[in-house]
Amino acid sequence: MPETSIAPRAPTIALDAMGGDHGAEVVVPAAIRYLDQSNDVHLILVGDEAVIDARLDGFRNPRLRVRHASQIVGMDEPPSKALRGKKDSSMRVAIDLVKQGEADACVSAGNTGALMATARFVLKMLPHIERPAIITAIPSLKGHTWVLDLGANVDSTANHLFQFAVMGSELVSLVDDLASPRVGLLNIGQEEIKGNEQVKAAHAILSKSTLNYVGYVEGDDIYTGDVDVVVTDGFVGNVALKASEGVARLVRHQLDKGFRASLARKLRGFLALPVLREFQKTLDPRRYNGASLLGLRGIVIKSHGGADVLAFTNALRIAQEEVEKDIGARITCQVERQLAGGTA
Repeated sequence: MPETSIAPRAPTIALDAMGGDHGAEVVVPAAIRYLDQSNDVHLILVGDEAVIDARLDGFRNPRLRVRHASQIVGMDEPPSKALRGKKDSSMRVAIDLVKQGEADACVSAGNTGALMATARFVLKMLPHIERPAIITAIPSLKGHTWVLDLGANVDSTANHLFQFAVMGSELVSLVDDLASPRVGLLNIGQEEIKGNEQVKAAHAILSKSTLNYVGYVEGDDIYTGDVDVVVTDGFVGNVALKASEGVARLVRHQLDKGFRASLARKLRGFLALPVLREFQKTLDPRRYNGASLLGLRGIVIKSHGGADVLAFTNALRIAQEEVEKDIGARITCQVERQLAGGTA
């Protein structure tokens, strides 16, 4: 008899339906939209069942179900309080579903600190990884550049930075289909003498690794597209991310203001509308929403707290992609190869 192959199981993603600035108002419509876009994914909406059902408004789909959770983690709630006192929160239950194998990934727009603390407590860390890191793509002249850590750790050692580099390189290799992503270490200059002791020590470790390490890069290199992965600690990375978002808003505002200043400018703006729309699309942060929490024994995607339906839908796309490419297992293998070579 000829051999028969078993089709891979469709990914299941748990959604924290109550997290973020808008909760179910955004998450439920995003789930409905994503089910329409993707025929090979199952979704679990986690949260107050009555609130979710009201937003579903009679919508039914065999690939969508609801899991009730009685508590909500506030956006400004201390992580320790959420971890100890909110065991039936929508965030905790969604992560528990990943731990139990009922879901393959979790997506939440909730409190970043609480999400990180809860995910780390419930899922634990991958072998040889000491701390998780947040990574996302930032638009560049040649597409995008991946940056980590973006806020999970405000104080990282040289070994932590090396581990971030390994995880980031492996993720980008899989997601962007790059055989050997170029990895740079963020510094205040490219000269060997520049940087603090932490950065210099990380540079020494990375220089001995088998990663495609290109050396020190500066802040503007994030946007040139000449490097694929930029590694830094969470304090610097988060400042760089927020500065990028602020500049993008400023540019969009100034363009809009300039073209509305007079009738003549409005006419010029109308003629330039196709170019302006493409420019707007390139800088639209919603297209890049969805940051991966790397290093966990499970896939967790952090959506921006203020995400709208389009932005949250993009976070779901990232979650599905990571599940299908088995990111966690691949990162584990890559870290073990690097450590076996004595590079950390």
